[in-house]
Amino acid sequence: MPWRAGERVVETMPVGFMSVDRDWRITYVNPAGEAVVGQTREQLVGTDFWTAFPANLDNEFGRAYRKAMATGQRVDLEAFYPHPLNRWFEVEALPADGGLLMYYSDVTERRVAQERLAMLARVSSELAGTLDVDTAAARIPRLIVPALGDWCVLTVLEEDGRPRDVGWWHVDPARRPLVERYVDVRLSSMPVTSPVVRALLGETVVADARDVAGLMPEGEARDLLLLLGPHSAVTVPLRARGRTLGALTLYFDGERAPGATDLAAAQEVADRAGLALDNVRLFSQQRQLAEELQRSLLTGAFTHEQAEVVVRYTPAAEAARVGGDWYDAFRQPTGATMLVIGDVVGHDTAAAAAMGQLRSLLRGIATYSDGGPAEVLRGLDAAMAQLQVGTYATAAVARFEQTDDERARGVTRMRWSNAGHLPPLVINPDGSLAALADWHGELLLGVDPATPRGESMVVLDRGTTVLLFTDGLIERRGGDLDEGMTRLRDAARALAGRPLDELCDELVDRLVHGRPEDDVALVAIRLLPQPPASPLG
Repeated sequence: MPWRAGERVVETMPVGFMSVDRDWRITYVNPAGEAVVGQTREQLVGTDFWTAFPANLDNEFGRAYRKAMATGQRVDLEAFYPHPLNRWFEVEALPADGGLLMYYSDVTERRVAQERLAMLARVSSELAGTLDVDTAAARIPRLIVPALGDWCVLTVLEEDGRPRDVGWWHVDPARRPLVERYVDVRLSSMPVTSPVVRALLGETVVADARDVAGLMPEGEARDLLLLLGPHSAVTVPLRARGRTLGALTLYFDGERAPGATDLAAAQEVADRAGLALDNVRLFSQQRQLAEELQRSLLTGAFTHEQAEVVVRYTPAAEAARVGGDWYDAFRQPTGATMLVIGDVVGHDTAAAAAMGQLRSLLRGIATYSDGGPAEVLRGLDAAMAQLQVGTYATAAVARFEQTDDERARGVTRMRWSNAGHLPPLVINPDGSLAALADWHGELLLGVDPATPRGESMVVLDRGTTVLLFTDGLIERRGGDLDEGMTRLRDAARALAGRPLDELCDELVDRLVHGRPEDDVALVAIRLLPQPPASPLG
């Protein structure tokens, strides 16, 4: 054979080498090859290749060898060889003298390292945009099994310091119900010396699973752990920004035990998971703070003897942002009821501060002057210029008023003015929508204080509902406001007969599904039956 001239080199080279003849009898194997396959030269030479390695009859390696023998062309392959080797190999098969020369190297460490890097990348990618603790915790175990262990359990610390198992996964689908039940009952059976408790205190713990079972009291949790039968486990703390937020427990079946690389990879995953969970915690705190700040700048409940008023505010779901949406409801000196909806340009603390300032200015102008909607908006525009507020905003103002004759007939006039905002939506007592006069949003506030402000007027019967809202209720990415208005009108018709509280809740739920892309502010009024002596305005 041509290779015999270099047999001394082949004998000493670190790469495994084996040759077979045209009848698939093994003719040679070098020492490195013996070490890889776990059989000696005496056991292999002269035997049938397929008998010596029956797994090759129907795997990628066997198919590659048959192809090389049949075509006379070199074949390169990298694949996983199953039991009894359970390793990754890189193989080069070269046809020679009617037979085959096979060079093979164990590349398991490189492949495992590559898989772990890919797994860490997936963990980072999956967790990057996660803003919910339970969602994040449920994703992590499925990303790391079986790359890091045969199964795992993820534990987080609640705000009150109590641990809670929130995620788990097993590589074997048949054993997942056992793990699910084990997760339900295990924490109550864990003594203070258990690995999970020690990890929650900041320690990394490697333990024999039977030793852990021995620490547990007799009961269902202990029985389930013994039934699952892991060989060993490693529990690492989830840390971020100087605090421990939970623990990750990896279990290893068979004779598998965690090595140094396993521990390093587990800690890397734990660190990334801990940071993601801490980001969720910080986001939740920031969003709560933003929402509380926003609500503190808005009007509280408004009551009236002959009208029901409901307000709703829902912050954007994308980020913890303080926005510029506002609403207001109050009485003017003559008794008229005024509703206001507005939106300051921007989504930051500056927008929130400007929103609070404009709301106060408008309320002060309206209650002092007793002016109508157009006059109030004109006064606000002038005040913004005089005080150099330096922002832009839209607003719609509606005033509900009655003459003695209107009061006797049970009707109410609504006068409204619009500075670049969406028009009010009027729902008649029979559930139909009122056809308001042609409207156009006049110039928004903050552009030209000298711009004239017009008014529209509509007469409303008792039982009529009027909605004022910001564009977050109807606007969607990739859509336009006309489409959004159509969705709002359809929903309003379907919900017209509901109590006002329920109508407002359902509108928000149907149109933004609990996750608005922008802040949503909504103020609604329903005119109730009234005796002649009790004026609305």
